[in-house]
Amino acid sequence: MPTTHHPLAIVGAGLGGLTLARVLHVHGIEAVVLEGEADRNVRTQGGMLDIHDDAGQQALRAAGLHEPFRALVLPGGEATRIVDPYGTVRMEEADEGDGTRPEVDRGRLRDLLLDSLPEGTVRWGNKVTGARALGGGRHEVTFADGTACTTGLLVGADGAWSRIRPLVSPATPAYTGISFVESDLLDADTRHPDSAALVGGGFFFSLGDGKGFLAHRESDGSLHVYTALKTGPEWLGTIDFGASATDTAKKAVLAQFDGWDDRLRALVADADGPLVPRHIHALPVGHRWDRTPGVTLLGDAAHLMSPFAGEGANLAMLDGAELGRAVAAHPGDTEAALAAYEQALFPRSEASAAESAANLDLMFGDRGLERLLDLFASHQG
Repeated sequence: MPTTHHPLAIVGAGLGGLTLARVLHVHGIEAVVLEGEADRNVRTQGGMLDIHDDAGQQALRAAGLHEPFRALVLPGGEATRIVDPYGTVRMEEADEGDGTRPEVDRGRLRDLLLDSLPEGTVRWGNKVTGARALGGGRHEVTFADGTACTTGLLVGADGAWSRIRPLVSPATPAYTGISFVESDLLDADTRHPDSAALVGGGFFFSLGDGKGFLAHRESDGSLHVYTALKTGPEWLGTIDFGASATDTAKKAVLAQFDGWDDRLRALVADADGPLVPRHIHALPVGHRWDRTPGVTLLGDAAHLMSPFAGEGANLAMLDGAELGRAVAAHPGDTEAALAAYEQALFPRSEASAAESAANLDLMFGDRGLERLLDLFASHQG
C-alpha cells in the first residue's frame, strides 16, 4: 500500500493544534491534523478556561476568530472568591467585565476552531504511535492500525505524553507533588444551592495545610470541583475510583479534610457521578531542544506545566498562532520558520513555567492561604 504524504502534518486536535491549522488556513497554507479520537464528540473537553488578553486572545485575533469568541464568554466568570477552611470568605473580587481574562467553555472554544477549518482538515481516527526521521527534514508517522504517512513539516501538538517529543528531546513529565480529584455538581442552583452560593459565579479557592478545593461555575450551570492535595504519587492508587465505589472514594478523599467546614466538604460529598483522579505532571522549567530539521512542538508537548499559572491552553494557542505566522512569513524555508518560532517560544514558555512552579509552591507550601491572599492584594494594589 503506498504511503500518504502530507507537506505539513499536525499531530493532535487540541486547542493549540487547531489554532495552528486555522492560522495556516488564513494564510492560504494547507495542513492536516492527525487525531486519534474517532470524532469530535467522543469525550467532553474539560471545564472553563480564562482566555488571557496577552496570549489566547492574541491567538484568536491572528486566527480571525476574536469576535465569534466573544459570544462564547460566560458573564460573571472572571469573579474570584477565596475562602478559608472554616468557610469564611477572606477575599472577593467581582467580574469587572473588562474582558482581560474572560471565561469560556473549552468544548465550545474547540468547536469554534473546528468549524473554522475546511472539511477534511482533521483526520479523525489516526492514533499516532510513533515517528522517525527519514533525513532531509522529512519524517514518517505511524498509526495504531499499522498504516503510516510521511511529512515535510511535522508538529507535535499531542500533549503531555507526546509521541513526537522524542524526535527532539529525551525529557518526560515528572510528578509535581500535587494530586487532583475532579468532581461535578450538576444543575447547581437548583440541586445544590448551598454549594452554588458558596462558590459564586466565577473561580473559587479554599486552601490550607497543603490541600484545598478549587472550583468554578460552568456555562451549563454546574460546578466543576478540583480537590487538591500535596501528597506522594501513590495516594491516588490507594483509592478505588470505579463507578461502583463512588461513596467509598468520597469518604477516602474527605478523610483528608477532617475539621474543614461542612459546606466545603459538601463539594465532594454531594458530587454527582464518579470522582476522577489526576496526577499533576510538568516538564522541567526551561525545557528546550536543539533545532531539529523538519519538526517542532507546541503546547503541552513543548512545555507541560502545572495549571497554577493559568497558562496551559493560552500558551498552546499562542504557540499555534506564532508558528503559523512564522511559516507564512518564510515561504519555502521551513528551517527559517522553525528557528524563528523556537527563538521566541523558549523564553516565553520558560517564564510561564517558572511562574507556574512558583504558584504551586505558594498555594501548597507553608501559609498557602495567606500567601495567596497577599498575591491577590498586590495585584489589586
